[in-house]
Amino acid sequence: MSSKGKIMKANVGGIDRILRIVVGIALIALALTGVIGVWGWIGVVPLATGAVGFCPLYPLLKINTCKK
Repeated sequence: MSSKGKIMKANVGGIDRILRIVVGIALIALALTGVIGVWGWIGVVPLATGAVGFCPLYPLLKINTCKK
């Protein structure tokens, strides 16, 4: 694939991004303290998508929360 291949274009913006990061950190913290167990590590997903600004499900669902 050339350098002009598919590029991840930001599709997570503003409040959505902040909420993902907060929820991700909260879930990971709860997992680390043993409050919710191993399932809390799913918090890595919203944390990563919030930090990167791209959610791979959004294009499939035709969602974009970034301001244009």
